[in-house]
Amino acid sequence: MVYEFRLPDIGEGVAQGEVVKWHVKVGDAVAEDQPLMSVLTDKANVEIPCPVKGRVVAIHAKEGEMVKVGGLLITFEAEGAPAPPRAEGHEAPPASPAPAAPPSAAAPAPSPGNDRVITTPSVRRRANELGVDLRNVKGTGPGGRITEADLEGFHRGGSAPAAPAAPAAPTPAPSSTGLAGRGASLPAPKVPVPVPSASAPGATVPLQERIPIRGLRRVIAEHMSVSKAHAAHYTYVEELDVSELVRVRERAKKRFEEKGVPLTYLSFITKAVVESLKEHPRLNAYMDDEKGEIVVCHYYNIGIATATPDGLIVPVVRDADKKSISNIAKEIEDLSTRGRVGKLSREELTGSTFTISSLGALGGLLATPILNYPEVAILGVHKIERRPVVQSDGGFGVAHMMNLSISLDHRAVDGYDGAQFIAAVKARLEDPHQLLLELR
Repeated sequence: MVYEFRLPDIGEGVAQGEVVKWHVKVGDAVAEDQPLMSVLTDKANVEIPCPVKGRVVAIHAKEGEMVKVGGLLITFEAEGAPAPPRAEGHEAPPASPAPAAPPSAAAPAPSPGNDRVITTPSVRRRANELGVDLRNVKGTGPGGRITEADLEGFHRGGSAPAAPAAPAAPTPAPSSTGLAGRGASLPAPKVPVPVPSASAPGATVPLQERIPIRGLRRVIAEHMSVSKAHAAHYTYVEELDVSELVRVRERAKKRFEEKGVPLTYLSFITKAVVESLKEHPRLNAYMDDEKGEIVVCHYYNIGIATATPDGLIVPVVRDADKKSISNIAKEIEDLSTRGRVGKLSREELTGSTFTISSLGALGGLLATPILNYPEVAILGVHKIERRPVVQSDGGFGVAHMMNLSISLDHRAVDGYDGAQFIAAVKARLEDPHQLLLELR
């Protein structure tokens, strides 16, 4: 029997997904539950298993293509009755395959002509909040995709911004310091085309390489553009003497490793951040630009920027104020390990109230992290290294020093408030014994 498999409902609020990678090709024999494809929503990478045993007859969606829930993905010549599809790594069960699966409840109601609307789930939700019919909005993104800028421009002035002239060479994606999440791309400016010099005779290396911006890299680029366009970024930097923290960790490290707990500096920093946020709650907040409100959170979900082969993600340590340093360390290790292989759920990648971005030993001296919008603060953690210092008695010595940089949204947090917060974090890390009561 011929069986057409359509994109199932892979999570609450998800109206479409991007085909990141096919694990099969036309003509392949397939077994039920073997990996079929990877789909990226606006939050997580989802591996979808094969629903039937049989053979691949046709693939209807290319890698990098956006497909709506219910959109046709692949056709099989199936053996026996098909099994209901399942999406790995999600908290919400997907719908069974059908000729047309219903769209997410968060998306605008379907209507004639709406099939041609291409956008992200977050833009659909925003349009629903604003009461905007996306069929009336002109998209300026790739393939006519409606971006957040298109939607906001239409809502403010009744028309979308004009599509920019396409540059002859690809525009580099905005840089990222460790963020991923929802957002939309802004129209790319027209830029001069770089002209390569003549290659040497007999050269085999191409002068240029074009890399499609898709998958997680697309999500990062869109989110960073939205963050820079909306928030009023500024950065404050402080230097810390963490010599005592180094000694404390070294003494406790072996004991905790015997219990399977990787006692990292990041776990101490996370705990110090949480305790300091309790004293300075305006930094544990996000901006609701639609309502013109600062939303202060009285719970502490700390996002930990994590590098993966495909880009940077931000898994979340939930209710970090209720966890010891050892429990935080174990959770960060677990989230990072599963995040690097794409095994985190959407729930584990959403809901942070404050973000920490650290490159560990590669952290450098200083960076200006981009806010994980709509959050109002993100902490940059830099490497610990031995430096010469002037001691309190006027002499010279060597100490373990580290810089912290915090980027803030000046619309919500003034410089004095940011400095006070960093001073509180500094005090706890320079005298970590006050945190030791949580080492259990």
